[in-house]
Amino acid sequence: MKSSHQIELTAGLFMVLAIAGLIFLALQATDRGVVAGGSYTVTADFTNVGGLRPRAQVSLGGVTIGQVERIELDPVSFDARVTMRISDRFNELPDDTSASIVTAGILGDQYVSLEPGGSPDVLVDGDRILLTNSALVLEQLISRFMFNTEGDN
Repeated sequence: MKSSHQIELTAGLFMVLAIAGLIFLALQATDRGVVAGGSYTVTADFTNVGGLRPRAQVSLGGVTIGQVERIELDPVSFDARVTMRISDRFNELPDDTSASIVTAGILGDQYVSLEPGGSPDVLVDGDRILLTNSALVLEQLISRFMFNTEGDN
């Protein structure tokens, strides 16, 4: 009788440890710690953000340097304003840096890719990136191709 209870206790303990391990792995797989330590925010306006979401990565040369903090609509220009939090380790970005919304692979997640310019002045907290390239929307490209909406006769 005692060995039966001991087997049940061991199995229960194993299940609790397995569930705790799965929760730990799930938390480690998320991007919750992309910007550790000090950081600064910059904004950029895009005409179309496609499927970009808050917490998407911000990268420079393929290296993650920050994340998208929020996306909101500018009530004056009706553009999407993307606020990005960038790690202080990358505080030497020129103020003529450009931002593009790109896709990781064919059907992957969208993220913001930064391309540094050549200005001696650097971006500081609260600055706006003026040079932007919006997301390419596959449906719009197909529509342009099928219906020849580029103006060609």
